[in-house]
Amino acid sequence: MTEAAIQQCLHDLPKCEHHLHIEGSLSPSLLFRLADTNKISLPAIETDPSFASPEALEGRYTRFTSLNDFLHYYYIGMSVLITTADFESLAYEYFARAHNDGVHHAEIFFDPQAHTSRGIAYETVVAGLGMAQKRAEKDFGLTSKLILCFLRHLPASDAKDTYQAAEALGHFSSGVVAGIGLDSSEVGFPPEIFKEVYESASKAGIRRTAHAGEEGDSTYISRALDLCSIERIDHGIRLVDDEALLKRVAKDKTLVTMCPLSNVRLRCVTKVAELPIRKFLTEGVRFSINSDDPAYFGGYILDNYIAVQEAFRLNLKEWKFIADGAIEGSWCDGERKQVLLEKVEQWAESYKGTL
Repeated sequence: MTEAAIQQCLHDLPKCEHHLHIEGSLSPSLLFRLADTNKISLPAIETDPSFASPEALEGRYTRFTSLNDFLHYYYIGMSVLITTADFESLAYEYFARAHNDGVHHAEIFFDPQAHTSRGIAYETVVAGLGMAQKRAEKDFGLTSKLILCFLRHLPASDAKDTYQAAEALGHFSSGVVAGIGLDSSEVGFPPEIFKEVYESASKAGIRRTAHAGEEGDSTYISRALDLCSIERIDHGIRLVDDEALLKRVAKDKTLVTMCPLSNVRLRCVTKVAELPIRKFLTEGVRFSINSDDPAYFGGYILDNYIAVQEAFRLNLKEWKFIADGAIEGSWCDGERKQVLLEKVEQWAESYKGTL
């Protein structure tokens, strides 16, 4: 197949996205537009020339030196999100792009603490995201779930307050929010800090995931599994450093949500080919490929699929294993999973013998 034909094949592959921070899909152009609309002052050009224009800011995004360097710009960006309409615009822009990349189901993270700490009500955030979800399902047939993430650099008591606020509104029991996650700076903030809130979620039957093994070592993964009872692992690239843990994850069919271009941009690896994708396939580890914070990391989900193909030259059977595993590891219901699995089967049949 030609490169163009391979890219078309990957475009047509029905995808699930599980590792997408909705605030991280804020494009520089939308950031500047909302800053102007909401009269939000961005850093002075004299202080940071990156804010001279959307193009200059996008250029700065290619030069992150670490996770914390990225987070500095991430939190500045989210300061422009004020109204329900802002959050709806943010999410709908993502859903439209995801649809164009072949996403059929998305489970997206949001960071309520980053908004409530600056005076934006939790309800404002969720209402806007919910409006976009409904529009996306109506316009594109794209189903989605929300995952409430706790910022691990903030106290566990703050996470508990956030969890209880969502619980009091009935957002977990009603399905408005499907589960909880843990993100932000990893090293120095081990998962057991948040053990209590994860125990509460587990007892209530709420789905649970956490960032682990991105910059932190493999013990961040094992502790998240053992102490916080997480059901899937976000990033998880350090899983290969512990053979017994890797085999356990494979045996339990725990989904690992990988973010290839993000890992390169944040210097966790120097190139996509260094990621343990071949090892995961060989050992039968279930994983999905995702875009993380696409506006900041230079690639949406299809860009990540193409980068993986260029690095590993996977065949049709391997891509089907990835797609099927991503569906099985999703938090949608069995009926929706069956629909998506049938779509992948149809894709595999139509491209049989070509990849």
